[in-house]
Amino acid sequence: MDNHAIEQLRKSEAMLEGHFLLSSGRHSDRYFQCARLLQYPDRAATVLEDVAARIKADIKAGKLKIDVIVGPAMGGIVVAYELGRQLGLPAIFTERDGDGMMCMRRFELDEGVNCLIAEDVVTTAKSSRETGVVLESLGAKVTALACIVDRSTEALAISWPLYSAAKVHVESWEAADCKLCKKGIPAVKPGSRKLFC
Repeated sequence: MDNHAIEQLRKSEAMLEGHFLLSSGRHSDRYFQCARLLQYPDRAATVLEDVAARIKADIKAGKLKIDVIVGPAMGGIVVAYELGRQLGLPAIFTERDGDGMMCMRRFELDEGVNCLIAEDVVTTAKSSRETGVVLESLGAKVTALACIVDRSTEALAISWPLYSAAKVHVESWEAADCKLCKKGIPAVKPGSRKLFC
């Protein structure tokens, strides 16, 4: 774990403990509410400085091309903006339509543009993959993924390099296997994505 990022998450009360229903549908004993960190522009800037520096180094070395940063709403918008500010690149976002499908409504992309997807937290990369499908359907190319917290526990189904401010091991379970549900502890859903059950 990056100690500076974790320190800032704790200072902002953005790292919560309890029983949480994640937007992926999995259950966990820890939840990262990065909006609590991102409400402080100075903290967001310092947490993402190392991420931006590593991305800049890979661009300079010819390992990476980025023309625009795309943040899935809601959690990725401020992250995309701050990375865009530090990298000197435009920052836009995708959002969900009335049916819960990821789309791009407010922006246009040129054919072949290179996109970095920016998130607050990556667990299964579901929102990132959905955003990638939207971008590729518009003729863009996804070249990387960046986030504040990488809490993935298994290999992600993505082919892009992942840049994170902090890699954190957090237990999570499918609902049927949830240790906290078996103890009768009620789950809280603090995330922003609506689940269709």
